[in-house]
Amino acid sequence: MHSRRALLYMPGDNWKMITKSVTLGVDSICMDMEDGTAVNKKGEARTTIAKALQELDFGTSEKLARINSVGSGWEKDDIEAVLPHHPDGIVIPKVESFEQVEWASRIIEDAELKHGWKLNSIRILIGVETAKGILNLKEIAAHPRLDAIIFGGEDFAASIGATRTQDAIELLYARQAVIVACAAYDLQALDIVTIDYKNLEALKVESEFGARLGFSGKQVIHPNQVPVVQEAFTPSAEAIAYARRIVETFEASQKEGKGAYALDGKMIDMPLLKNAQKVLARANAAGK
Repeated sequence: MHSRRALLYMPGDNWKMITKSVTLGVDSICMDMEDGTAVNKKGEARTTIAKALQELDFGTSEKLARINSVGSGWEKDDIEAVLPHHPDGIVIPKVESFEQVEWASRIIEDAELKHGWKLNSIRILIGVETAKGILNLKEIAAHPRLDAIIFGGEDFAASIGATRTQDAIELLYARQAVIVACAAYDLQALDIVTIDYKNLEALKVESEFGARLGFSGKQVIHPNQVPVVQEAFTPSAEAIAYARRIVETFEASQKEGKGAYALDGKMIDMPLLKNAQKVLARANAAGK
């Protein structure tokens, strides 16, 4: 599992865009058979994604394929078209129940056994983007094959009748619900898309806020968004230095038999140590 995921969607039927995406150094490339593909292009998307998985070198980028939602009538053909070519993960949109994840997990496990692949080598990422999905997070997040939960802000706002605003206050409860479920089950939480893809300043603000909330990555819909998102979800040099000081001084204070102690006028105790360790783990994974 990547410690940070800038997750870039590419229309599954667009070979040119997919071939460009592998040159961007993005954490995860999600080739899309769902919303990014027109209804009359679903078959073409399946064929194109299968070809990409066979022929392209994705480098260090994670290779994901997003199927249509369970119950759409397309999902079985979608998953069966791409699975034989071993993507790193399958993305299931609009998940509302544990059973929907289990349906995909059984098909994936059959493929792993049939091809002699390592069990659990193909992970599942899910989109939670409806009121029912948020309510059922406690059960859904417990699925053992899950790697990450992707929060779909636009669909969620529509599902509850909220008006989308720039500061996204109407999504705060649901975004935090996703973060809490992910933290409880050691999954990654991936934040909303910034729809206005040309406004990189708004993207920076939204990404940094998402990182402060506890998300470990964000969905991306344009190559220009990639570096901004990657930077926001990578700890800064100052944050890394401060986290190192906490870890070092905490160890020293423990040896002296002290519990909580002061550092730069702030009280340091176990929760702050755990947070510092997480910062260092994220920095380490980002090669810092």
